[in-house]
Amino acid sequence: MKNIEKESLVQLLEIIPDKPAQRLLHFCSDDDTLSNYLSDYTQEKHYEYQLLCRDSISFDSMKEKYKAQDHVSILKFPIKRPRYVIQGKDYEFVFVTLTIEEEERSDFVKKTYELIKHAGNILVFIPKGDYAQEDHWLSLFEEHLYVATSKIDDMFEHYDVLVSRRMHGWGSK
Repeated sequence: MKNIEKESLVQLLEIIPDKPAQRLLHFCSDDDTLSNYLSDYTQEKHYEYQLLCRDSISFDSMKEKYKAQDHVSILKFPIKRPRYVIQGKDYEFVFVTLTIEEEERSDFVKKTYELIKHAGNILVFIPKGDYAQEDHWLSLFEEHLYVATSKIDDMFEHYDVLVSRRMHGWGSK
């Protein structure tokens, strides 16, 4: 993931209400610049920050990077695992900077829904101007009962951010 502008991140994270015990979840890779900022942000706010790494290389790298930070938890987390529920916790915000292959996205969106607290949000970073990927994510959000979906396309130089919300009691799934 290319560098993300810190000023824009500060602006993006204004969507997180300033209240105690917030939980943030992040599907990431080892070269993820967002994890640095989220780690600092969650430490300052006394929030919980869970990093999920797809492979051993990312996991080892992140484990070493954040070994001295008590508020950061890191798990090796294969995307193809049958269920995503982790330790019975719900997360207010789920950040996705990991590249999710097209054939994995539907299962990913469906399984991630279970991790998000009611009225919680998922934020998916995609390459700026990748309209095919954008359309695919948007249709999956709708199919799997996410609501209030929008795109932030003017905040970052290299990325668009798709934001969608899990709502309690919507749909029949």
